[in-house]
Amino acid sequence: MAELKADVLVLGAGMVGVGAALHLLARGRDVILVDRHEAAGEETSYGNTGIIECASVFPYMFPRDPVEILRYALNRAPEVRYSLRDLPEFMPWLIRYYLASAPARAQRGAMAVLPLIRQSLREHEALVAEAGTPELIRRGGWIKLFRHEANLVKAVRDFERAKQFGVAGEVLDAAGLTTREPQLSGDFAGGIHLTEPGFVPDPGGLTKAYAALFRRKGGRFVVGEARTLEQVSGRWRVNIATGSASAREAVVALGPWSDQVFRPLGYAIPLAVKRGYHLHLKPRGNAVLNHPVLDTDQGFVLAPMTRGIRLTTAVEFARRDAPSTPRQIERALPRARGLFPLGEALEPKPWKGARPCLPDMLPVIGRAPRHPGLWFDFGHQHHGLTLGAVTGRLLAEMMTGEPPFADPAPFGVERFGR
Repeated sequence: MAELKADVLVLGAGMVGVGAALHLLARGRDVILVDRHEAAGEETSYGNTGIIECASVFPYMFPRDPVEILRYALNRAPEVRYSLRDLPEFMPWLIRYYLASAPARAQRGAMAVLPLIRQSLREHEALVAEAGTPELIRRGGWIKLFRHEANLVKAVRDFERAKQFGVAGEVLDAAGLTTREPQLSGDFAGGIHLTEPGFVPDPGGLTKAYAALFRRKGGRFVVGEARTLEQVSGRWRVNIATGSASAREAVVALGPWSDQVFRPLGYAIPLAVKRGYHLHLKPRGNAVLNHPVLDTDQGFVLAPMTRGIRLTTAVEFARRDAPSTPRQIERALPRARGLFPLGEALEPKPWKGARPCLPDMLPVIGRAPRHPGLWFDFGHQHHGLTLGAVTGRLLAEMMTGEPPFADPAPFGVERFGR
């Protein structure tokens, strides 16, 4: 069969890969987007809270409070669960995560990613305008709920700190919460309404809309197997359903599966996953949820998706491909029903996904140091939906020789060795 040829192969059609493919195409590169699925956004990009979190200026770091660490160690925290069987495999990574979360290191990481976080919603809004799908991003932000006064006080301190970096929002008392979300039930100390972030009621649909835009602009989307990537006569080649595709350059944007490409090439990048689950439910009667809502004390998010109310859990530490253990959903469901009037489940079982994470909670973006023409764009932790479009821009600027709009040095793979 004939081989398809292009300037760049982008491996992975999640939000990160599609964002990179679009920005490369806009800069005159002939791009082939490769995924094992026939449609974009079928994996990690499908399952999330739908928040474009341009207000999250501080990454999700390992806690330093001994009491909180003990809760996690005893597997008693609703927002974090770990598999005892998989703990030996995770422990070295968790130690690196803890060390990278030291206050000074965490602050440096936050400042490095801040230009990307703050630009993220603008990049998405430009793409949805071009795609002709403005309905896929809503403005109005999201709400954090607090049942205990001490937790609210701590969160308000963090919010005041974030305001120094341009984050907008409002601290709410119980009456303010009722005004914004009349159908929530519970005794709340208060909440914080982060007003800037965008909300995507169909994250997988947004990724598909971007992939459709990519095709309309002349990009090619093919089904292929990224694990077959090899360098042959100065070109990168991958097997696809109709034969093969090759290009001078290749981008690894496979999220939690990126290790299947970089490890055979000899890169020891400490990529791990944080698994998560979601379940869609019908609202009862005429109940309406206006914003995504995080119940901080119970460790779950309710989000008003196109398909229904999405109940999303936080973090499960387990092997990427281990069988599903949706205990967090099972525990959260009665609590969620007490928070908002939820009806029957719309799926026979919860969906499971995996967030690709590096110990410093920063993505890897940039050139592979030992392989000419190979580039990395993965490890976006909890912010793949948020950052996919903006890191696609940063990577495309680096690949095409444009001055990058943000300093890419903190995201280089060299921080983990060559």
